[in-house]
Amino acid sequence: MEIRVLNYFVETANHKSMTKAAKKLHVTQPTLSKQLKDLEEELGRKLFNRSKYSINLTPEGEILYKRAVDILSIVDKTEAEFKSMNDFNGGDIHIGCAESYGITVIAETIKALTKKYPNVRFHLYSGNFQTVTEQLNNGLLDFAITVQDVNTSLYNSLTLPYTDKWGLLMRRDSSLAANTSIQLGELANIPLIISRQGFSDEMPNELKNMQANLNIIGTYDLLYNASLFVKQGLGYAFCFDKLVDTSLESELLFVPIEPVISSPMRIIWPINQTLSKSTTLFFEELKNK
Repeated sequence: MEIRVLNYFVETANHKSMTKAAKKLHVTQPTLSKQLKDLEEELGRKLFNRSKYSINLTPEGEILYKRAVDILSIVDKTEAEFKSMNDFNGGDIHIGCAESYGITVIAETIKALTKKYPNVRFHLYSGNFQTVTEQLNNGLLDFAITVQDVNTSLYNSLTLPYTDKWGLLMRRDSSLAANTSIQLGELANIPLIISRQGFSDEMPNELKNMQANLNIIGTYDLLYNASLFVKQGLGYAFCFDKLVDTSLESELLFVPIEPVISSPMRIIWPINQTLSKSTTLFFEELKNK
């Protein structure tokens, strides 16, 4: 299985047309068709459903597509790292992160780094703890930002100078809006919208222990989307502060939990991972924060 053929496969899947893919790849359509048929024979599986007007992935093709995209990303990342070894003037930094205002620390670090090395490029990937650590373990990411406790036998970690605080996002005219804080016990009496990863990932233990007594009416991946439901009066979003607009002009208000529940932010990377020149410079800059 060649990298070149995997690239042919991915381009064809993206375009859903052999004619368009061949044009993009600068090869003839018969050449592309033969390469894809050879790939199917090599794997012993049909990868495409072909029709007169389009070409679509089979279930087996979907599996290969995901793997092929990851493989090609790793190849591109590796080539970029080696190109920057001899005469460094820039490089790529791949960071996975969850929603947090603390990402401002990362933005400040990148800003300082790019002033010194204008050709440094950064790539941010959003996802929960499970998603970003899987990408980290597969070599697709250089670092992950998390509020989770991590296995120190697998990852190096550095605690960052930011701590997220938990609370409720609500309408300004809601019954709890006059409160300066919310007691944990009050959460049992209101309709809650929580992060989709819920009680398995970022949710604090204090809330996990109350799970049986909570009225969870919905879940979200991105808080901005959940905030639109909060605006409609459907419930209260349990979340971090400073992720959506809660200024005086906004319909929404954030009220913190009391006693304070906080989650320190960490940057992690695999213990056996060798940092590239660009990621080393990034990390050195970050340590000075």
